[in-house]
Amino acid sequence: MRITLIHALKHSIVPIEASFARHWPEARLMNLLDDSLSADLARDGRLTERMTERFLTMGRYAAGTGANGILFTCSAFGPCIEAVARAHAPMPVLKPNEAMIEQAIARGKRIGLLSTFPPTLVSMPPEFPSSVTLVPKLAEGALAALDRGDRAEHDRIVVEASRDLRDCDLIALAQYSMAPAAERVAEATGREVLTTPDSAVLKLKTMLGIN
Repeated sequence: MRITLIHALKHSIVPIEASFARHWPEARLMNLLDDSLSADLARDGRLTERMTERFLTMGRYAAGTGANGILFTCSAFGPCIEAVARAHAPMPVLKPNEAMIEQAIARGKRIGLLSTFPPTLVSMPPEFPSSVTLVPKLAEGALAALDRGDRAEHDRIVVEASRDLRDCDLIALAQYSMAPAAERVAEATGREVLTTPDSAVLKLKTMLGIN
């Protein structure tokens, strides 16, 4: 199976490849990176028709290479990804968070949503059903630290921010780039921690009939 991974942040590549190595090492991976997407979203302040067309272009390219499935790892672009999914049905096209959200709502009613990218805390909460209570939290400064190449400082900020979510049933890490900090967040909070890459790989396997 050939899986195309489409990224808006270079930091997402290592965590998702690590999840595939753990859960589906036989998959053939193809990475597409456009690291201007997040900067353009931050500049515009909203998702535009032009942004949706950019996503559709990437989807067409991925499909044209023979992809069996597409996984987007950029969490602030839900409606753009939904447009790609409609265009290429029935091929699996996953938003980065949908598998983790499914897991989270099956396991808890009060869910901490920890993010390092502010637009994610605008775009992602509506993807959760009204039957759960969502507690959003921004790990401010963590992404800037990662952009500087300081993974240790990123993880420290994420762990400190997670302490405010200790009264939740579980904690969901919104960015793929946060996954390496999951174990430390679990230790700091005593809560189950879900990561987007692990959940996504497992769902893709199921959708494509891989046991």
